Amino acid sequence: MPNPVLAAAHGLPSVRLTEIHDCLVLALDATERPDGYSQTDREARSYMRTALRHTERLLSDR
Repeated sequence: MPNPVLAAAHGLPSVRLTEIHDCLVLALDATERPDGYSQTDREARSYMRTALRHTERLLSDR
């Protein structure tokens, strides 16, 4: 089966970045708790927020 992505193509399509952005937002919303977070939860949410910021930056550069 041929690879549909050209070797010379750089980056991800905007649609894919938007989907990633939406998934990160949904993951943060789904894990939100009013009574606080464990250390592991805080770290995981921090990584998600960082990924969200990077994705937003990539979307704004397009």
